Amino acid sequence: MKKEFHHIGIPSALERSGETYMEGARLYVTDPMHSDQKIEWLRFEDGSPMPDLIQNEAHVAFLVDNVEEAMEGKPCLLDPFDSAPGVRVGFVIEDGQPVEFLSIATV
Repeated sequence: MKKEFHHIGIPSALERSGETYMEGARLYVTDPMHSDQKIEWLRFEDGSPMPDLIQNEAHVAFLVDNVEEAMEGKPCLLDPFDSAPGVRVGFVIEDGQPVEFLSIATV
């Protein structure tokens, strides 16, 4: 399975330009492709259903061919879901830290 670094996600309380709101997650997120350092800024609202580990710790994200296969056999933090059209993500725990796997459908 191919794994390629995609971004680092960093929780922050600061409002940033270009944030997108994810209503179900009660989360504001920036696009890491608009950051020279590939940083995805995450700003959570009170009552967000996202796991505390994701809300409070930075995570590294890897682009993979298949999220479910990449997560197989690893402690699951957040089951795979479609975060946007054509984008599937899931989170595991590695050495106590969150790790994201994502796949992006090509058209």
